[in-house]
Amino acid sequence: MSDFAMSDDDLEQMYQEVILEASKRPHGKEKFAADLTQEDGGSDSTADTTVRASHEYCMPGESHQFNPTCGDQVTVHVEVSKDDPKKIERLVWDGSGCSISTASLSMMVDLVEGKTVDEAMRLEGIFQKLMKSRGAGLDDDEDAEAIGDAVVFQGVSKYPMRIKCALLGWAGLKDSLAKALATK
Repeated sequence: MSDFAMSDDDLEQMYQEVILEASKRPHGKEKFAADLTQEDGGSDSTADTTVRASHEYCMPGESHQFNPTCGDQVTVHVEVSKDDPKKIERLVWDGSGCSISTASLSMMVDLVEGKTVDEAMRLEGIFQKLMKSRGAGLDDDEDAEAIGDAVVFQGVSKYPMRIKCALLGWAGLKDSLAKALATK
């Protein structure tokens, strides 16, 4: 039994519902990347759209991630302020995947948009720790509070094949931030 007097099955059901809801109405999803699932690379006119930094005070970075195990793919686009402390001014993504990868991306956007790069990397580290917990969750209440609703991925961490789905967007975030910071 948990602190909320719920059985493990009840918690698992609640986690599944939160993940499904987040995947149905994903935050930060925009159509901007070429559809790489099409044989011709998605050569229609909408697929050629590229997101650019909309402000001269931002440094853009973009990363495409692909999970060959299940076919999930995402392109993460970030715009980081040039002034210190570096702040995530805009975070959007485009892609396709299972409910776990979509929900994780949506919650990631909610967690890190508007935060400094250092804060975002701290949250990424906490999420990594959660995914390595194999269902045990986080020991630190402060860490659990920091990642908010993303704590529901504790249930996902029991399934090694699903962990990659949950981490796909976070890998894209790290890479796109590195690219943005390298442009200074």
